[in-house]
Amino acid sequence: MSSAAFEPHDHETCITEGIASVERICAQEGLHFTRTRQRVLEILLGQHKAMGAYDILGQLRAEGLGSQPPVAYRALDFLVKHGFAHRIERLNAFIACSHLQDPHTPAFLICRACERVVEAESDPAAGELGRAAADAGFVIERTVREAEGLCPACAGKGLQ
Repeated sequence: MSSAAFEPHDHETCITEGIASVERICAQEGLHFTRTRQRVLEILLGQHKAMGAYDILGQLRAEGLGSQPPVAYRALDFLVKHGFAHRIERLNAFIACSHLQDPHTPAFLICRACERVVEAESDPAAGELGRAAADAGFVIERTVREAEGLCPACAGKGLQ
């Protein structure tokens, strides 16, 4: 995703296209995409903010889809395990994956003012981290890259 999440756009398109992609992947891989898992993904896709499990659980509870924390955590575990969502370490929260079609290493741009999160692509083998790993003979398998700052709209408002 580009900076589109920082720009006004139709969230319904995000939801519709995201769910269709996940349904297609689940059908191809024989994964069981339950109604609760789908609803959790819809909730994440409808926001461009990282959401905590208890925020998601509150919505599920209000809709009659479950009231106990394991309901949300099991759905989130499934989504993260299969790459349909990511955990934002810094916020202890989750966001829907915006690059479902391609294997990738995400980097997250987190606006500290409006709390929107954009998933960007990164290459852990490139740059300083990649050079340090190569020099040490280390093979990078997973990285977590998160940057906190201001999105274009918040920076434009002069927020400090």
